[in-house]
Amino acid sequence: MPDTIHLRGMTWDHSRGFDPMIATSQAYAQKHPGVSISWDKRSLQAFADRPIGEMACQYDLMVIDHPHVGEVVAGGHLLAFDTLGRDQELNVLAKQSVGVSHRSYAFGGHQWALAIDAATPVASYRADLLSQPPHAWDDVIALAREARVAFALIPINAMMTFFGFANNIGYVVAENSEQFIDRNNGRHVLEIMREITSLMDPVCLTLDPIGVLDWMGRSAESPAYAPFGYGYTNYSREGYCRFPITFTDAPGIGTNGPRGTVIGGTGIAVSSQSQNRSVAADYAFWIAGDSCQSGLFFTSGGQPGNAVAWEDDACNAASRNFFRNTRKTLETAWLRPRYEGYMGFQEKGGEIVHTFLRGETTIDRTLDDLQAAYQESWK
Repeated sequence: MPDTIHLRGMTWDHSRGFDPMIATSQAYAQKHPGVSISWDKRSLQAFADRPIGEMACQYDLMVIDHPHVGEVVAGGHLLAFDTLGRDQELNVLAKQSVGVSHRSYAFGGHQWALAIDAATPVASYRADLLSQPPHAWDDVIALAREARVAFALIPINAMMTFFGFANNIGYVVAENSEQFIDRNNGRHVLEIMREITSLMDPVCLTLDPIGVLDWMGRSAESPAYAPFGYGYTNYSREGYCRFPITFTDAPGIGTNGPRGTVIGGTGIAVSSQSQNRSVAADYAFWIAGDSCQSGLFFTSGGQPGNAVAWEDDACNAASRNFFRNTRKTLETAWLRPRYEGYMGFQEKGGEIVHTFLRGETTIDRTLDDLQAAYQESWK
């Protein structure tokens, strides 16, 4: 009997983003005869940059990240999950959220996606090279002076690191349309970033978090420790890389602990233009639910966004306690802005901070450029 309903989905090109979508779609189709789901994938950069409106006319299902929700409200591209009469399920998912993962897809009074993946910059290390990871920034600097520290600083990650430092210290950043950050506070953050960058291999300025984890996990000659990097449980699982990586909470400035890193992860969304919205939404609710998240979604390579999976003994045993070791960082992570013009600022701001870290401009010019780009994004 031929399929009567075929859904198309778009996700991101990594085993963590693609493999669980294939596995869960096959399982869903087996339970729902007459339904099939196929998935395309796009690069990590395109995942961050490609407008949702371009995808919503081609795909029923989309794996998205939350900073795009401002444009969603403006463009009407996605189905609001709170309009489906499934409020009880939404309430359960809200209670099972890791940190602000679920809330990050709520905007303008509606829920535009369901969190299926939770991530924020956490620390990682090679247990064969480092017996105990540092927890305070002074100890990170000491380790960096021994050339044993690296983390990703391509433009987008440079911007996320700036946000993370500012929030960890307690500085107000990007909270209104007038001021990006107090000038003295911004100066302090940039000074911290300049120091750690000067102590690391310059290749860090060319790497994303996957690049750093590949370096650590596949090379005998690698840094022992990375203080920040969006976590990937894949690298902590047996057989994924030559040198399995252990993840732990991010360090804090002084005694501040891991608070303030920038929440990431992904959500599953349904196109408002889909001709099979109810079936697509049903699949979305299923893969976001605790049973799938702690079962098939995780075992097929996913990194769950549901707290039940984060507390699950089997999930932790298979990932060197990734979830328990990094939970505090996730629960204290910061939700970045999501207004309609934010994505443009994120791109420009990352380039501005990156230029500074390359030593090509001054702190004062960097702060001027960040402020100008931020105000422009609100127009």
